[in-house]
Amino acid sequence: MPDSAARDLTKLRIDRGIAPIARRRRRKWIWLAALLVVVAAAGAWLLLQPRVASVQTTPIVTTYPSQQFVVLNSTGYVVAQRKAAIASKATGRLEWLGVAEGSRVKEVAVDYTQIRAPFDGVILSKSANVGDMVTPFSSATDSKGAVVTMADMSTLEVEADVSESSLGKVKVDMPAEITLDALPNDRFRGRISRMVPTVDRAKATVMTKVKFDAIDPRVLPEMSAKVSFLSQDVSSEQQKPLVAVSADAFAQRDGKTIVFAVRNGKAVAVPVTPGQKIGDLTAVTGDVKSGEKAVLRPDAKIADGSAVKVESK
Repeated sequence: MPDSAARDLTKLRIDRGIAPIARRRRRKWIWLAALLVVVAAAGAWLLLQPRVASVQTTPIVTTYPSQQFVVLNSTGYVVAQRKAAIASKATGRLEWLGVAEGSRVKEVAVDYTQIRAPFDGVILSKSANVGDMVTPFSSATDSKGAVVTMADMSTLEVEADVSESSLGKVKVDMPAEITLDALPNDRFRGRISRMVPTVDRAKATVMTKVKFDAIDPRVLPEMSAKVSFLSQDVSSEQQKPLVAVSADAFAQRDGKTIVFAVRNGKAVAVPVTPGQKIGDLTAVTGDVKSGEKAVLRPDAKIADGSAVKVESK
């Protein structure tokens, strides 16, 4: 073989360092392409997700038309104005007791050793039992004074305190609305029958006596009561509950008045019919209920089914 040919063959060598570099470059491009695919897929997923709108809400509540006439609110208790502790005129042992708590009794006569009711009423409490010694002065050891305490249930009134700074807002014969903690769904009409002409120095209040227009048999002495003093008399129709919401929750869609009720994270368009204004609220009829939340001042971007997030105040 000529020397020139041998020299040319020695130049034909494979550079084994080039192949790993090429493989590394190829893997780098594969990983970069895969990353781009993932980023593109994530972007497409985000674009396909529903947009969540941040909104403020207002409560849908139960209200009463009579509340728009409230001048002053107070609290108190139901009290029987005619009440008596019944005892014997003579000292002796109680041989028989024909009543118990809740018994209704009638007024006929009072003997020295026979205890009778002085007026029609209901037995509130029993202080003695058969075998007990009773005495009109309860001075003897282990003796009882009053045998029973009774009340005339037709004289039930609410005693409510009014601060002396608010006395100018109330007067005798002023109409009132009474609610009882024991009967929260009922509202009773009444009026101020009289005001005690003295101020409680410790509380700086004056006691008002509020008489029921009609006594409900469910009303009992010592029930907790809330009294709303009204600027005018109200009818039974005005004491019926209504569902109401702020007028700022109303929106117009396709010629209809709607509110967007927030249900399960979405704004649900509910057609409503606005009614009378009750203070800052407006009564509505429709498929909404007290306790729900409605979107406040909904803009044109809010539609039926829009995903919403309630802003924290």
